[in-house]
Amino acid sequence: MATPDFIRDVRALAGHHLLLLPGVTAIVFDDEGRVLLGRRADNGQWATVGGIPEPGEEPAHTAVREVYEETGVRCVAERVVLVEAAPTPVTFPNGDVCQFMDITFRCRATGGEARVNDDESLEVGWFAIDALPPLSDAGLFRIAQAQTDSPTWFQPSAGL
Repeated sequence: MATPDFIRDVRALAGHHLLLLPGVTAIVFDDEGRVLLGRRADNGQWATVGGIPEPGEEPAHTAVREVYEETGVRCVAERVVLVEAAPTPVTFPNGDVCQFMDITFRCRATGGEARVNDDESLEVGWFAIDALPPLSDAGLFRIAQAQTDSPTWFQPSAGL
């Protein structure tokens, strides 16, 4: 994932210290029920499409923008399927530490052709649900939630 300029500015002050950042994931389905995935350039693993909102950007707009920027596919965000905090921080190869608060949207493809559209992916493609490449547990969970008609998933509060 390319680091947005505003994060670079914060990093200049915070160094590698933990940052809590918003994240948006787009689970995009085509008319055949296939899901759009990208193989990440940073680690070579297949993953769902997503990114970080720019300051003031609405999360649904982020989902649509990231899908187009990374894959060349046009889509519309249909609904929020889950909101969750990543259980553990991520340490990037450069030493930056982040923990993401993710909003995942179910999206519907409306046009374009799946292709590598930036330097963040090695490959992109459509996959049948029963023929997915290896994915993280988080990616599989997000796809499963996007397939249901259940209300938005979130981790219930234990109360205070």
